[in-house]
Amino acid sequence: MTVRLMNSKEVARYSVDKKPLFILDVRNEDAFADWKIEGESIQYLNIPYFDLLDGVEEIKGEIPSDRDILVVCAKEGSSQMVAEMLSEEGLNVAYLEGGMKAWSEYLEPVKIGTLKSGGELYQFVRLGKGCLSYMVIDQGKGAIIDATRMTDVFLNFAKEKEATIEHIFDTHLHADHISGGRVIAEKTGANYYLPVQDAEEVVFDFNELVDGLQVTVGNTSIEAIFSPGHTSGSTSFVVDDTYLLTGDILFIDSIGRPDLAGMAEDWVGDLRTTLYERYEQLSEKLVVLPAHFMEMKEVNADGSVAKKLSVLFTENHGLQVEDGNEFRALVTENLPSQPNAYQEIRKTNMGVLTPDVETQREMEIGPNRCAVR
Repeated sequence: MTVRLMNSKEVARYSVDKKPLFILDVRNEDAFADWKIEGESIQYLNIPYFDLLDGVEEIKGEIPSDRDILVVCAKEGSSQMVAEMLSEEGLNVAYLEGGMKAWSEYLEPVKIGTLKSGGELYQFVRLGKGCLSYMVIDQGKGAIIDATRMTDVFLNFAKEKEATIEHIFDTHLHADHISGGRVIAEKTGANYYLPVQDAEEVVFDFNELVDGLQVTVGNTSIEAIFSPGHTSGSTSFVVDDTYLLTGDILFIDSIGRPDLAGMAEDWVGDLRTTLYERYEQLSEKLVVLPAHFMEMKEVNADGSVAKKLSVLFTENHGLQVEDGNEFRALVTENLPSQPNAYQEIRKTNMGVLTPDVETQREMEIGPNRCAVR
């Protein structure tokens, strides 16, 4: 049988649309345990590549015949070889183009809604990393919030929509992924904004993102709301009086962790104030759009990650802790491991380090870990 090459866009449809898929992951066990392709209808078998060098006959019985089969590895080569071995055994299989590195970088654009003036708001879902970026387009103008380092995706999308990028924002100094904001600004001449409280060690020029800043994109308003807690400068945005972009402060199923700069005890009070006071003063009708998601259950049927603030006040466990001491314990004692290379990523986003593209890929490999569990 012919071995087929499957790209990340095709895999995304299995993940989002809950289509049955069987994945044979031939990475080492620790890599698989740390991070894999997620999906409610995906079944897994992890057998390291080196355990299959003598043949795949012994695992044939573990591979189902009632669903599509995909072999994955880190970079593609090993999965291709295993897929060919399975094909020789009579199985119809595919392997992932570019491996998990390609999956980590894939961005799925999803239209969130039409704005009041007729413009559009798009969410770019990085399924393999859990990162979420945004683009506001109105009257041929555009703004980007929390861009990832895959800058061509945003530039090409804006070109396709015939929009000129005028403003670029980072809600905070990211520690789990490398921002593409500054690079896009350099390529387009757009204004790049960064919270001044997060930028003490930044070595490049930027526009100061401060509380109450208002920017208009076409006829659409974007207002900055100072919302510290994940970092000292974390800033949210209200777009078109309809959407609340919360950065890494509030997620669909959790809240942001305050420790990635080693300041958990100092910032926990700010986090609580933002969540329980600042956000309480906003309209509950606002649709929350975070900068990350942790699990596929947070992804809606249309591929978006979004939920009304009123729903989160009722359902998000991080917003249900009335006792201040209990809240402090939650966000300082219940933290997952730190993101891979997070200190190096922070320094890269400051402009202090300038790693090459391959090093940047290696720095980002793995899931995001921006939330309190």
